[in-house]
Amino acid sequence: MNLKRRNGPRAIAALLLFSVAQIGLQVGFAEPNNTTTATTSPQQIIARLTTSNNQPITVNGLSTNTGASILTGATIETGADTSATVNLGPLGTLDIAPNTKLVLTYDDDGNVKALIIFGCAVLSAKEKTKGEVATEQGKSEKNDPAAGGVLRLCAGGAGAPGPSGGGPGGLFGLGRAATIAIFAGIGAAASTPFFIQDQDNPSDSTP
Repeated sequence: MNLKRRNGPRAIAALLLFSVAQIGLQVGFAEPNNTTTATTSPQQIIARLTTSNNQPITVNGLSTNTGASILTGATIETGADTSATVNLGPLGTLDIAPNTKLVLTYDDDGNVKALIIFGCAVLSAKEKTKGEVATEQGKSEKNDPAAGGVLRLCAGGAGAPGPSGGGPGGLFGLGRAATIAIFAGIGAAASTPFFIQDQDNPSDSTP
């Protein structure tokens, strides 16, 4: 009888200890799942297109208008009388002149690159954005990511193919030299795209 009385409290204590351990394990397994759910919310960049006078341009071979989303790796081509702007949100903006074809790539790590096949483009990169504008011929302009900056570049020159097949390259078909001269007269802090301004008064851009 004495032995049974002594073992009784020990059995109860062991049962309580087992119950507490089971509750602790359940709480421990639940906490990592909650943490994972709270941290899996990556910020995705959505690039938006705006075209002059809402005229269509070509993106990946398809006709596209203002308001369309531009995915990374897209090939963008503007017509002779149409310019475009791609709003890259926290990364900045890319202004594309008429008669331009380029490939735009960007990522969530703050990298933006416009590879110009022909024509002209201006990349306005914000702070913490690593921007680059390059040509297939190996020319490249890069900014300082700490300060951001405006990058301007043209590819091709007189005789460079345009979207319709042949004809001079550069801004409004003026050729590369004339287009660069126009670039030189534009302030880096200009808020209105250069090619939209000149499009209203093309005679003012004639060298």
